[in-house]
Amino acid sequence: MTKKHFPFRTILLAASVGGLAFWAGFPQRAHAALDKTYEQLKILIDILDYIQENYVEDVETKKLIYGAASGMVKVLDPFSQFMDPDLHKDIKTETEGQFGGLGIRIGMREDWLTVITPLPGTPAYKAGVLPLDRIIKIEGETTKGVSLVEAVKKLRGAPGTKVSFTVARAPEGGEKDQKKEWTTHDFAITREIIKIESVQSRALSDKIGYIRIIEFSAHTSEDAYKALSKLKEGGANSLVLDMRNNPGGLLTAAVDIASDFLGEGKLVVYTQGRRPESRQDFRAGSKAPFGNIPMVVLVNEGSASGSEIVAGALQDHRRAVIVGERTFGKASVQSVIPLSDGSGLRLTVAKYYTPNGRSIQRDEKANTGGISPDIAVSVDRETEIKLQAQSEEVFAPGKEGKSMVKEAEQVKDMALERAMELLRAREVLGNLKVTDG
Repeated sequence: MTKKHFPFRTILLAASVGGLAFWAGFPQRAHAALDKTYEQLKILIDILDYIQENYVEDVETKKLIYGAASGMVKVLDPFSQFMDPDLHKDIKTETEGQFGGLGIRIGMREDWLTVITPLPGTPAYKAGVLPLDRIIKIEGETTKGVSLVEAVKKLRGAPGTKVSFTVARAPEGGEKDQKKEWTTHDFAITREIIKIESVQSRALSDKIGYIRIIEFSAHTSEDAYKALSKLKEGGANSLVLDMRNNPGGLLTAAVDIASDFLGEGKLVVYTQGRRPESRQDFRAGSKAPFGNIPMVVLVNEGSASGSEIVAGALQDHRRAVIVGERTFGKASVQSVIPLSDGSGLRLTVAKYYTPNGRSIQRDEKANTGGISPDIAVSVDRETEIKLQAQSEEVFAPGKEGKSMVKEAEQVKDMALERAMELLRAREVLGNLKVTDG
């Protein structure tokens, strides 16, 4: 017996009839646009009918609807996502409990899952996962076409359990080096509860203070203020702010950090959606407790989101010199919208812009986005691995943190040394006496 599916036709008809009175006062152009929308929606209804009547096997209607919703959202951008009820529930409860993870931040680049950065001290960091590694397999299955949310769900799990994945790594010359081939690396990592110390600090030579912000969390601003105050009391008269491999985090924390150096109500960042009235400004406070200290900011390809907001604001206001490599370029705003059946929609609603109006979001085709340094310092992959290893610190009761790598085996941090040279030069030039004649 042929199946009949009147409900779908009835829904379409009801929508059309119910809309007659509503459309009556519409301009002709709006009426035509709605007519065209319903005409296009009819294609989806027709496809649904054809599948249910003629497909070789019986298919659950909900599965088809969810598939259509996923496909609709997937054409927008890598960050928008339709979530079924289970996935939506996972996202909502993510901050309500503790979950086992690897300690990596991932994004989409050229349709591949890409590591933004491994977080220091985490399992992925210790295993040697690097920024810009492409995750091509998870548990032996290809990730091509897998969404960002689905990948996070696969990589996350109970603490103590293992997950295996394969990454593709660009040659040392970079992705555009056609003479060398990409290499693949297999990892099998045990998940752990990820607890990150967001601020590290120490005094460098020549009265230069050093602050490293690993990510922007709820206590980052408070911890950074304490660290900066301590360095200032210790005699530091200039600063290196290191945000390399900082994947971002809380927007409010990033704005607070920038505010400490800018003050005067200056614009830190703004978001802009499709409509002009959707713009939202985020400004510094009236006072900047560290507004007069000369500073250099370090960034690299692993710097994303919040770290790009801080670097962009300090660069646009000419408050700091930016040193390193062009940043990742992740700066879009997503809203999570609950739907009637428990599913959800993660939708990109705006993008972040620096005070001067530069879009931080990377556009691969136009080769725009990210924060370009004032002074470029490139680091090869081998050195990057060694720098990651030697930045890992071990702590003993009553003692300062010490690098896991012996001093004799450490490599030079060229970006940090360039930053120190700039600050030394500024101090020397500031003390010069210039006379006419």
